Amino acid sequence: MRNVVKVRIYPTTEQQQAFGCARWFWNNSLTETNKLYKQTGKGLSRQGLNDRLPKLKECYSQVLQSVSLHLSRAFVNFFEGRAGFPRFKSKHGKQSIQYPQYVKLLDGAIKLPKIGEITAKLHRTFEGELKTVAC
Repeated sequence: MRNVVKVRIYPTTEQQQAFGCARWFWNNSLTETNKLYKQTGKGLSRQGLNDRLPKLKECYSQVLQSVSLHLSRAFVNFFEGRAGFPRFKSKHGKQSIQYPQYVKLLDGAIKLPKIGEITAKLHRTFEGELKTVAC
């Protein structure tokens, strides 16, 4: 059985850059996919998006891999008629990133790779193994 624990985080300004990095990669990949589609009639695949990652050293690569997974899934859903065309992300409003592993819950904080410890409040105690964290 899966349990969900809500955690309110309080990142510093430097820690918020990870959210901006994921948003930037989404918008940049969407732009490149649109350009390639206009030129050739085919867009970037998930592997094509992931091939662009080694150039980006500041961000945690698994966060960006999840962004490319979500973007490629958004295009599949669009072309199969289940959703609208993927939109660009704005820095105003909800910001989110997804960490698939190597996240630790500490007392009063959450530890994320490449970001460090972020002050956090849990709405209930957590027992078990952490699988995926979406911030």
